[in-house]
Amino acid sequence: MVAGERVAPLPGATGGRREGVGVIEAPRGTLMHHYAIGDDDLITDCDLIVSTTHNNEAMNEAVRVVARESLYGHEITEALLSRVETAVGAYDPCLSCATHALGRMPLELTLVDACGAVLDRLQRDGHGRLERAAP
Repeated sequence: MVAGERVAPLPGATGGRREGVGVIEAPRGTLMHHYAIGDDDLITDCDLIVSTTHNNEAMNEAVRVVARESLYGHEITEALLSRVETAVGAYDPCLSCATHALGRMPLELTLVDACGAVLDRLQRDGHGRLERAAP
């Protein structure tokens, strides 16, 4: 790299648009990065597909299963909140901090009916304190 350059040239790049793709398996899942660099050595395009994106459908389904099995009536319980956190943490531990702070992750669950009306809302702050918000 020459003094003052902002990026190192990609192998085989001779001016013009330069692109690079990186894929790596990380503890949370697969990370995909795609970068393009213009003639001015500035990034012109950046696309990221992170683990949360890959895990999103599975996390949503896990939360649906928890709700079907653990939701009784129209009130969210602390046990339900904990089961949702565990379901999310099974697919994305960094998102929920489940690897070191299970039960202390800031989390809010809102229960809505088929028309979108809020029936119940339970919040837990980062210190583990619960608060039921008025629907």
